[in-house]
Amino acid sequence: MNISIVGTGNVGTGLAKVLSKTRHGVVMGARTEARGRAAADAIVKEHGGNVRGSDVASAVRDADVVILAVPYAETADVIAIAGSLSGKIVIDATNPLTEDFSGLTLGFESSAAEEIQKRVAGAPVVKAFNTVFAQIYAEGPRFGERPVQVFYAGDDDAAKKAVSEIINAAGFDAVDAGPLKNARYLEPLAALNIQLGYSLGRGTQIAPAWIEREAA
Repeated sequence: MNISIVGTGNVGTGLAKVLSKTRHGVVMGARTEARGRAAADAIVKEHGGNVRGSDVASAVRDADVVILAVPYAETADVIAIAGSLSGKIVIDATNPLTEDFSGLTLGFESSAAEEIQKRVAGAPVVKAFNTVFAQIYAEGPRFGERPVQVFYAGDDDAAKKAVSEIINAAGFDAVDAGPLKNARYLEPLAALNIQLGYSLGRGTQIAPAWIEREAA
């Protein structure tokens, strides 16, 4: 698949690093072509891999999958710049955080993912990667022998299957979190992870995990 990562910040760059090692084509989209190319070239120079850069509209045009890796507050503007997303899978990696990261601006009755779905009616949205600190990508998707879990939620089965394959190809452990409305739970989970990492001093090499035991 051709994957477009919209955003060249910590999350977008981190995702580009791990996904560029897979068999998928990866393009980083920025507001200007020069900025997109600079971000991609820096990754290739330091880490290798298959990634190139472009402006947002060009990056999205030939993509099968578009990952939104910008602050949630910027998604409406980015979607407008991107042009038609019809027929593409949109991965929402955002969290609707307040400016001081102390809480969420959405919850209970909606989520960032559901609001984005309203804006891209012709494209299925899958929530994923929002509970993973950007710093984890630099150290790799495994804690020892255990892969970091990436929860994903969506309403389109085919889109969810494709996203699950991308997650696993990058070395993570894909965990099905149900329908898109369950993003209302995944986004607070990300907020808790931020509180644990920063406010409570656990650092950024932490990640939530769902463990289970087989019944006797």
